[in-house]
Amino acid sequence: MNALWTRPAARGLFAVACAIAAALGGAVFSASGADDGLETGNLPLTHLSDVALGGRPTRLDYASLDPERHLLFIAHLGDGEVVAFDTHAARVIARIPDVASAHGVLAIPAMSRLYASATGSNEIVAIDETTLRITARMPGGSYPDGMAYAPDAHKLYVSDETGETETVIDIRSNTRIATIPLSGEVGNTQYDPVSRHIFVNVQSRQQLAEIDPATDSVIARIDLPGARGNHGLLIDPELRLAFIACEGNDKLLVLDMRTMRVTSSFEVGNDPDVLAFDPQLHLLYVAGEAGIVSMFKADAGNVSKIGDGRVGPNAHVVAVDESTHRAYFPLKNVQGKAMLRIMAPQG
Repeated sequence: MNALWTRPAARGLFAVACAIAAALGGAVFSASGADDGLETGNLPLTHLSDVALGGRPTRLDYASLDPERHLLFIAHLGDGEVVAFDTHAARVIARIPDVASAHGVLAIPAMSRLYASATGSNEIVAIDETTLRITARMPGGSYPDGMAYAPDAHKLYVSDETGETETVIDIRSNTRIATIPLSGEVGNTQYDPVSRHIFVNVQSRQQLAEIDPATDSVIARIDLPGARGNHGLLIDPELRLAFIACEGNDKLLVLDMRTMRVTSSFEVGNDPDVLAFDPQLHLLYVAGEAGIVSMFKADAGNVSKIGDGRVGPNAHVVAVDESTHRAYFPLKNVQGKAMLRIMAPQG
């Protein structure tokens, strides 16, 4: 569905989701928001449903969507698993074990493959999206976290947060082929399809490092005035903007990638972490550890804040389905259960 959802449409969807879950054994909970930490404030989102993810109410981390298979993959860090959630059926279809302290996840639909960073064993784990089974393990440094994929080079780039490096994996052979020193604590990593370069937050230096996949070397370091703990990163290639979430001072910085200069700064909720962008609606989501989500409208030449609200406990991760505009928030503990909160923009 490409149109924004109205409240009646959301109620209809919720009824359908309930019927599906009942038939398939999923657990869908009320969208009332009572006693679950949901206080949307002026956040322009409608709460559609909550779906139990199974496992224990322990920490959840990054999420990655494969839109072709309608699968949302969620790192269940506390349980050492990756959760596979079918967004059409609104239910969990698999829990992939033996991914110790799963932090990052990244789906590569063209390869029918998922990669996960297992911080507990300092590995990168390759998972077949068809069988949902682990197919390979690679060394990932001392604290592997966020990941990005450079398709032309067939390389996966992994932030080694405390190791102060970027690990490079050749996904054709699933082998580590390079370790790039960054001389500082490493935040998230993103690929820019316009320059075909990798960009990495070096959060202890208040910099963004630019890596050329052709040489696996740092070719530029961009200073980020006003940054403290620049961890979260998202690049929109059409707008030529990079959005940088700073957990040290609760700021969102906007970087113009044409000039490589910070053009604006905004206050966001405490400890901002993961960002997501809906390019059709020009909506940017910034999710924080304190449960506060901030939303922005970003279009040509203008970025403006449109709301803040508490989505739920530890709502520091968000993924957006561009085809339905639904936003997915994995929550560690809602009424004693690990939960996926599903919301949609108001229209």
